[in-house]
Amino acid sequence: MSTLAPFISDLALILATAGIVTLLFKRLRQPLVLGYIVAGFLASKHMPYTPSVSDTDTVTVWADIGVVFLMFTLGLEFSFKRVVSMGMKPIVAACVVIFAMMSLGSAAGHLFGWGRMDSLFLGGMLAMSSTTIIYKAFDDLGLRAQKFTGEVLSVLILEDILGVLLMVVLSAMAVSRTFEGADLAASLTKLAFCLVLWFLVGTYIVPTLLRRTGRWMNSETMLVVAVGLCFLMVVVASWLGYSAAFMTGSILAETVEAERIERLVAPLKDLFGAVFFVSVGMLVNPTILVDYAVPVAVLTLVVIAGQAIFGTGAFLLSGQPLPTAMQCGFSLAQIGEFAFIIASLGVSLGVTSPFLYPVVVAVSVITTFLTPYMIRAASPAATWTERHMPGAVLQAFGRRPTRRRGQPHPGSPEADWRALLRALLRQVGAYFTLSVAVIVLAFSFLLPFSRSVFGHWPGNAVCGVLILVIASPFLRAIVMRKNHSAEFRRLSTHGRGHRVSLAVTVAVRFVIATLPVYYILDFLSPFKWWIHILVAAGLVLLMIASRTVKYISIHMERNFMQNLRWREAVAREKSDPRQPYARRLLSRNVHIARIDLPESSSWAGCTLGELALGERHAVMVAALVRGTRRINIPDGRTCLYPSDRLEVIGDDESLRQLSESMRQSVTLHEADATGHEMHLRRFTVTAAAPWAGQTVATSGLRPHFRCLIVGVEDSEGQITLADAQTRLAAGATLWAVGEEPDLHRLMASAHTGEASAAPSGR
Repeated sequence: MSTLAPFISDLALILATAGIVTLLFKRLRQPLVLGYIVAGFLASKHMPYTPSVSDTDTVTVWADIGVVFLMFTLGLEFSFKRVVSMGMKPIVAACVVIFAMMSLGSAAGHLFGWGRMDSLFLGGMLAMSSTTIIYKAFDDLGLRAQKFTGEVLSVLILEDILGVLLMVVLSAMAVSRTFEGADLAASLTKLAFCLVLWFLVGTYIVPTLLRRTGRWMNSETMLVVAVGLCFLMVVVASWLGYSAAFMTGSILAETVEAERIERLVAPLKDLFGAVFFVSVGMLVNPTILVDYAVPVAVLTLVVIAGQAIFGTGAFLLSGQPLPTAMQCGFSLAQIGEFAFIIASLGVSLGVTSPFLYPVVVAVSVITTFLTPYMIRAASPAATWTERHMPGAVLQAFGRRPTRRRGQPHPGSPEADWRALLRALLRQVGAYFTLSVAVIVLAFSFLLPFSRSVFGHWPGNAVCGVLILVIASPFLRAIVMRKNHSAEFRRLSTHGRGHRVSLAVTVAVRFVIATLPVYYILDFLSPFKWWIHILVAAGLVLLMIASRTVKYISIHMERNFMQNLRWREAVAREKSDPRQPYARRLLSRNVHIARIDLPESSSWAGCTLGELALGERHAVMVAALVRGTRRINIPDGRTCLYPSDRLEVIGDDESLRQLSESMRQSVTLHEADATGHEMHLRRFTVTAAAPWAGQTVATSGLRPHFRCLIVGVEDSEGQITLADAQTRLAAGATLWAVGEEPDLHRLMASAHTGEASAAPSGR
C-alpha cells in the first residue's frame, strides 16, 4: 500500500514501546501494568525525546475496546450469581467506601479553595476505584487465587453500578444546583430494571443458543459468537446510558463453555488491555504535575490513605477479619477510568474548572503506579497493626458469629412464611420486569409499525393483542407461582389465620398482574377506565385458566432454571461422591482457587504424584478442567497438560506459594533446535544384533535408543510400514527415525551388537 494509515503507525509505536518496556519490567520483576504506563508516557507528546503518537483519538478508541475486554473477562471469572450469593457484605463495603471517599474528596477541594461544584465532582472522582487496574494488578502479582480478591472484585462491580447513579446525581445537581430525590429514585428504578432484564433475558437466551449450536462451535466460531454477544450488549447498554461488558461475561460464566471462552478471549484481552494502560500513561503531563504539584500530592495521599483507612473499615463492617480487610482496603487505593468519565461529565456540563481534569489524571496515574506496592504492603501492615493494636480491640475484630441467631426452626410457620415471601418477591419482581419490558418495547417499535400498516385504531388493537399474547405467560406466573409449593401447603394447614394471609398474597399478586393489562387497555382503547379495569381482570382470569398459557409459562421457567444451573448440573453429573469434602473444608482461611497451568510449564507431562503438590505446598487438587472435560478428584496417576485448569484447595499462603512455583516452572526454549533435529536413516540388521529376530514390540528399541522403526525395505526397494508385530530379522533392511546420536547408537548395535549408553540428561 502506498500510504500507511496513521492509526497503524501509532499502534506499531505503542506496541513496540510497550514490548520493550515490559520486557525490562519483567526482567526487574515489576508488575507489567507499571511498564505499560511508562511506555505510554514515552510514546506521548509530553515526551519530546522519543517518537510520539500522532492521533490520540484513535488510541482512545482502542483503549475503550481494551476496557470492554477487561470487564468481559472479569465477568467470565466472577459471575453475577456469586455476587448475589454474598448477601449484604459487598453492598455494605461499597456504600461505606463511596460515601467516605466522596466526603473526603469534597473536603480536600474546599481546603484548596476550589468552588462548590469542583469539590463535589472531585469527591465523586476519588470515590471510584479502578476495576481494570486492580484486576490487572492481581493478575500480574499472581494473587487472583487468594480469597480476598473475590471480596474486592465484588465491591468493585457494585461500585461500577453505583457509579452510574452517582453520575445521575451529579448531573442533576450540576443542572439544577439542588439535589432532586425524584430523579435519583427514577434513575435507581431504571438501573434496577435494566440489570434484572439483562440477567433474565441473557440467562434465558445465551446458554440456550450455545447449547443448541454446540455441535457447530469450533474455537473460531465460539470466539466470534462470544465477542459478538459482548459488544452487542455493550451497544445496547450504551444506548441506555450504562456499561455492561461485565454483565455479558457473568451470564456466560454460568455456561459450561466459560473456561473455553476465557482461553479464547485471553489474547484479545492482553492486547487491547495493554493499549488501554498505555493510553493512561499517555495522559501524564509533566507541566500539570509541576503547576499543581501540591494538589496532586495531597490528593494522591488522600486516595491512598483514605482507601487504606476507610476501605479497611468498610470491609471490617461487612464482617471481614482484620488481615483480609486490610488487604481489601489497600487494594482499592487508586482511581481510574470512572474518574475520567466523571471529569469529562463535569467538563461537558461546564460546571468544573479546566485544571480539574488533568489534576485527576495525574493522581490516577500516580496511584495506578503505586497500586501493586500498596497491595504488597497490605500483609506487612496487617502484621504491624495486629502487633500494636490493643488485645481487646483485636479480639473484637477477630470475633465473628458462627451462626445467625434468631433463625426460625425449619418447618415452622415462621420459616415457611420467610421462605415463601422471599421466593414470591424474587419471582414477582422478575416476571413483572419482563412484562414491563414487553410493553415498553412494543410501544416503542411495534405500535408505530402497526399503526402505519393497519391505521390508528386497528393498529392499536393488533398491537394490544400481540402484547397480551406475549406477556400472558409472565402475568399468569405472577399470580400462580408458588401456590402449590411445600411451604404454601404446610401453611394452609396451620389454621384459618394463615389461610387468610395466603389468600391475601394471591389477591395482591392478582392486582399486580392486572395493572400492566389495565395500562395497555387504557393506553390503546378509547373506553372508560372502569371498563378497562373489568376487562383487565377478566383477561387475567382467562390467562390463569388457559392450559396453553400454563404450559408455556412452566416450560419457559424450566428452561431458565436449567440454563442458570447448567454449569453446576454438568459438574454434578461428572462429580465423584467424595467431592463434597472440599465444601466441608471451606472456612475463613481455606478456599478453592482456579489456577491455569502455563503452556510452557515444565510441569506439563508430569503426573500429580510426581509433582507432590500436597507435600510441597500443602494444597489439594480437587478437580482438573481440560477443555470441556472435567476430572474430579484426580489421583496421583493423572497427568497434567498445558493450559489445564486446576481447582485447588488451600489457604492463601499455600496458594500463593503454588502460584509462584507454577510461574517459575515456565521454561523458555533456547535456540539450539538444530541439536534436536530428526533424521531418517537406512541400515541393515546383522546376526550380531542382540535384538535380531525379535519383534518391534519386544526389541525395546524405542525406550533404549529413542528411535522409531518406520518400515522394512524388501529386495525390490519397496518399504512396508512397520507395526508392533513386525519381526526384525537378520539381513533385513530397516528405516528408522530419530536424532543423529541416537541413530548412530542404533546402527552400531545393528552391526556389532554394541552401543554406547544414552547421553546423560536425555
